Amino acid sequence: MGKDYYKTLGITKHATTEQIKKAYRTLALKYHPDKNKTAGAEEKFKEVAEAYEVLSDAKKREVYDKFGEEGLKGSAGGRGGPSAHGPGATYYEFHNDPRATFAQFFGTSSPFQGFFNFGEPSGGNRMFLDDDDLMDTNDPFTSFMGPSRGPGGAFRSQSFNFNGSRNKDKMQDNPIEHDLYVTLEDILKGCVKKMKISRKVLQPDGTSNKEDKLLTINVKPGWKSGTKITFQKEGDQGRNKIPADIVFIIRDKPHPVFKRDGSDIRYKANITLKQALCGCVMDIPTLTGETIPLTFAKEIIKPSTVKRIQGHGLPIPKDPSRKGDLIVTFDIVFPSTLSPSVKDILRDMLP
Repeated sequence: MGKDYYKTLGITKHATTEQIKKAYRTLALKYHPDKNKTAGAEEKFKEVAEAYEVLSDAKKREVYDKFGEEGLKGSAGGRGGPSAHGPGATYYEFHNDPRATFAQFFGTSSPFQGFFNFGEPSGGNRMFLDDDDLMDTNDPFTSFMGPSRGPGGAFRSQSFNFNGSRNKDKMQDNPIEHDLYVTLEDILKGCVKKMKISRKVLQPDGTSNKEDKLLTINVKPGWKSGTKITFQKEGDQGRNKIPADIVFIIRDKPHPVFKRDGSDIRYKANITLKQALCGCVMDIPTLTGETIPLTFAKEIIKPSTVKRIQGHGLPIPKDPSRKGDLIVTFDIVFPSTLSPSVKDILRDMLP
């Protein structure tokens, strides 16, 4: 029998997006391994993360509601095999990193370290999201941190520092920024990127060794270009300095067909002057690979003509179940030359 994600989060099958977020927020804080050391807490923390990732994604939730966990994950014995989803279907598989899910949601993977390990620096990978993913004012962390300060709230501050004067003489290197190029298809569906970094790690004898490390970035559907994901203190280590933060900045990889405009995407259709004046039927491509027919039987296509196909753009970051539009503009290709006879005909025919 498959997992009951609704039961895991303690919500009904009719729960709204906000109710799902609220349930995850409460349970993730309750079972976070840095806070809850009881037996089974870490496993519960993982189950809650998996349930949230499925139910907070409209498409995964739809498949789960119809076919259960087996169908969602494409199990051999499940009801949702290829015949249920159609050819070429992809199946969901949890990435087994609940801390990454937590980090994407809250902006830090280890928020309790500063509260319960006062003698140690508040470390752990920390991820900042863009303005579309900020926490609401009812976040339980408010009881720890007090009122939010600045446009991004308490978690927009540089770091949590409970070390007294221990680090006051240490300077932190400037953040090391890397561009992370993702395709529009990645932004449409979301994806997981693993980025390899090399850094110097301080040894007990004071020497440094080079270390390679993989950083996991869970790119959410609809993320904007310019979104920053910060891994705190993952730079080179040194005796008298605080390691720099590693920052990945989401960039749009140029697409051969489409251009991004917020959550909308733009497509330019090349048509002939004859098609523009006399009408035509054209197939408009989409990011999913399907095509949408546009018919111009009684309409003249002008250089200023714009057609908007609703719901075929990119997910809206605040509500990935909704999408922007596909905006179609037209580039009318004029003939390079005309014979005198054709000019005479056009001169007589055109108003």
